[in-house]
Amino acid sequence: MPDPVLGTGEVVVDVVAVGVLPYAAEVFRGERQYLLTLPVTPGSGAVGRVRAVGPDSTRLRVGDWVLCDPTIRSRDDALTPDITLQGLSARGPGGVRLQEHFGQGSFAEQLLVPTENVFPLGTIEPADVGLWCALPLLLVPYGGLLAAGLRAGQTVLVSGATGNFGSAAVAVALAMGAARVIAPGRNEKTLAELERRFGSRILTVPLSGDEDADRERMRGAAPGSIDIVLDLLPPSAGTTPVRAAAMAVRESGTVVLMGGVGMLGGADLGLPYPWIMRNNITIRGQWMYPREANAQLIQLARTGLLDLRQFSVTAFDLDHANAALAHAAADGGRFSLTVIRPGTPG
Repeated sequence: MPDPVLGTGEVVVDVVAVGVLPYAAEVFRGERQYLLTLPVTPGSGAVGRVRAVGPDSTRLRVGDWVLCDPTIRSRDDALTPDITLQGLSARGPGGVRLQEHFGQGSFAEQLLVPTENVFPLGTIEPADVGLWCALPLLLVPYGGLLAAGLRAGQTVLVSGATGNFGSAAVAVALAMGAARVIAPGRNEKTLAELERRFGSRILTVPLSGDEDADRERMRGAAPGSIDIVLDLLPPSAGTTPVRAAAMAVRESGTVVLMGGVGMLGGADLGLPYPWIMRNNITIRGQWMYPREANAQLIQLARTGLLDLRQFSVTAFDLDHANAALAHAAADGGRFSLTVIRPGTPG
């Protein structure tokens, strides 16, 4: 690919490291049916150093360590902007139009990013750059917990807690001050690992597949009531565990849906109208996160409230991107990062 050409409102970043999603190969094979204009350089989000800035940038400096947010929004509609996930997907025809300019992703030596999508990290150790690739993963559940209005001392149930985004949600919820996190799942070994990692603030619930029984187990695990349910189950999951978890929330509680259930077809969720109305339940869908979440999450990591050192990193160079995809699919997941290091100056 040619070097990106800098324009007003844009920044060119030397990519030092980029995380590989565990399901990235599914996207590139077309299994997830994402809108992705070909040909494309894939890769969403990156950590790198500023190479060049446009004339409207007043704070960024060449050489700054930065986080590149892949969630690119159109600038001509503040209320309902079109969105593309750089190098990964788009939402609707408007998102596809954004891909025509910003579609090339971060499996590359250089990346063209809108100025508003570049966030300073401060000074970081080059040896730790792979750990900072956890931020794009953590930003997703952080967006859901912000949408739920999580307050310190509340109890959160993470539906899908044994998965990649779900386990990240456990870490973020605790960093934000949740008193307890309820973690349901079928894999009892993984549940035990979460207990060892987070101690008494996490309460695990083995699931049986019986919706009513599982709901009662989740309610019974909470020392009080469940204030928030955050669903992050993947497209392969059915609606039964989503509904079981959602209806475990307390009266006047909040349910946030961020997972992929139903994206590949199947039954609707089917939450009962009377239960929603009579119990004053708030149900909210949330795709990704607001722009300001980037700076807030960086500060959580900077202060140590969110410890990035709990992640392990396996790095590949750019020539072995296919091996990185295979590794992420086989070994990516809970607190395990697969990273591509393009080899630019660090």
